[in-house]
Amino acid sequence: MYRWLAGTAIFVALCAPAVAHAQPPVRHVFVIVLENKGYDETWGPSSKAPYLSKTLTSMGALIPGYYGIGHLSLGNYIAMVSGQAPNPQTQSDCQLFTEFLPGVPAPSDGQFIGSGCVYPAAVKTVANQLDAKGLSWKGYMEDMKTPCRRPASGTHDTTQEAKVGDQYAARHNPFVYFHSIIDRPACAKNDVDFSQLSSDIASPATTASYSFITPNLCNDAHDDPCVDNRPGGLVSADAWLKQVVPEILSSPGYQDNGMLVITFDEAENGDASACCNEQPGYNTPNPGGPTPGKGGGKTGTVVISQFTKPGTVSKFEYNHYSFLRSVEDLFGLAHLGYAGQPGLRPFGDDIYNATVAPAGGTPGARKLRARQLRLKAAPRRLEAGRINTLRVRTDAAATVTVGGACKRSSRRTRAHATKRWRIRAPKAGRSCTVTASRRGWSAANRTLRSRR
Repeated sequence: MYRWLAGTAIFVALCAPAVAHAQPPVRHVFVIVLENKGYDETWGPSSKAPYLSKTLTSMGALIPGYYGIGHLSLGNYIAMVSGQAPNPQTQSDCQLFTEFLPGVPAPSDGQFIGSGCVYPAAVKTVANQLDAKGLSWKGYMEDMKTPCRRPASGTHDTTQEAKVGDQYAARHNPFVYFHSIIDRPACAKNDVDFSQLSSDIASPATTASYSFITPNLCNDAHDDPCVDNRPGGLVSADAWLKQVVPEILSSPGYQDNGMLVITFDEAENGDASACCNEQPGYNTPNPGGPTPGKGGGKTGTVVISQFTKPGTVSKFEYNHYSFLRSVEDLFGLAHLGYAGQPGLRPFGDDIYNATVAPAGGTPGARKLRARQLRLKAAPRRLEAGRINTLRVRTDAAATVTVGGACKRSSRRTRAHATKRWRIRAPKAGRSCTVTASRRGWSAANRTLRSRR
């Protein structure tokens, strides 16, 4: 009897219903999606991704109880942006780029009934919601090269396997599976190659409200080994994160109240566990696909933000529908599909546990008192096209990153010591950025303009 009561208490705590929480003033959400790894392999003591499993978790919140919603990959990507449940074609990663038919609304739950790959225009995504509210979104797809790249209707998807020099996978780019996106100019404008990320995040003004980032088939841990002879798996994914994440975290775009989420689409096929009272939907009896089960397995996720205490470990369970709901709540959007499931818990005070109180204060909110770094950078104007000697000084030990139109490089500085290094200035009229960052402090930014 006592054991039953204790187990019931734990179940109620983990599956607690949705509770309205004050939302932190997040302006920019970045999500990086990796591939096909269970919780123990990624986050356990023998992880081959120490930067992800140790360094990044120490900087934010680890969510051990985070789950995919099905197998194979594509159904998870679809769910993350639309709240639609899997169907037999998305469960097989849409080998043929077919229409989702009949594509009629279900009686409830915001679901659509049918099977296929490309959803009708009536099915909306978080990208459509952001557009409608005057907010911005971007999909950054590594190796895509051509914006909004996808197979022709009814044809075989030739990106199912990586090629040397082209490891893009359409099935890891959810935006190209919705007529509400691909039939509009917004797809070519916003669904772009990953190489555009660096220049976009060099300024808050050009940083999207929502950035969905997909590495290529080697860097997302999918292939092991990779077609270009790299090791692949978590080894290559960790190396990629070690390059990309510091650039994001030190960017002016992220420093403007950003939040970074690093997650996986699904666990390996042997794990079809689920959480959060996940519903199978109308189109498949078994979301686990090749594995009997209700979900996509336990993967884990990490969240990094100034609104999250470093070293946090959440006790609650979440899935991709929960994440979509969390993003929608941050931007004041309605809940799409199963993101609107009654009782589904979005990120709450287990994640937003270092909240900045808004003007006037909010009862119960804890104010984050981050010290402001001070940064001096000279010269303020660079000689275009020439090598310039940059002099940087900070009032505390920090990481200083040069970016923007300048080739990215980072150096460590000591308090009140001048650091010098040589940089090549871009063409006249373009700007370089200098960002000083230190854990627990507010970053400092400077803009250096090139002139003739």
